[in-house]
Amino acid sequence: MNDPTPEKSIWHTSFPVAHANERGLGCGNGHLGIEVLEAGPDSLTGRMPVDARTTQPAGVLHGGISVAFAETLASWGAAYVVDPERFHCVGQEINANHVRAVTSGWVYGVARPLHLGRSSHVWEVKISNADGKLVCVSRVTMAVLATAMKY
Repeated sequence: MNDPTPEKSIWHTSFPVAHANERGLGCGNGHLGIEVLEAGPDSLTGRMPVDARTTQPAGVLHGGISVAFAETLASWGAAYVVDPERFHCVGQEINANHVRAVTSGWVYGVARPLHLGRSSHVWEVKISNADGKLVCVSRVTMAVLATAMKY
């Protein structure tokens, strides 16, 4: 019996989950409770609480906060697909479709690249509730810039 071929990873180096979470503590990521959970061979998974920090006055997850969550996952993903000693990535465009309301608990996001080019990346981020039902789908375009930034 043949061993299955190991999946090729998209990461330039192994993705530093603990480092990403530590770096996020003192900025919007930390204030919103966003956490990176794991990096798969071709995806990045995170979670965000649905609580007073992330809801709108009507008591449901704020659409703009869902967008911030999506851009956070896509940005971290893009940052480690490229060689971080030579390049850094910045958000260029984002859109989102909000399809289900969430009032409490956690939402989970999975970011996967649709296109990884030399000068731009396109990422799809699907955000789901704890039952796995789709809450938001977002597409994020990242510009790849040829100067190093220390993540």
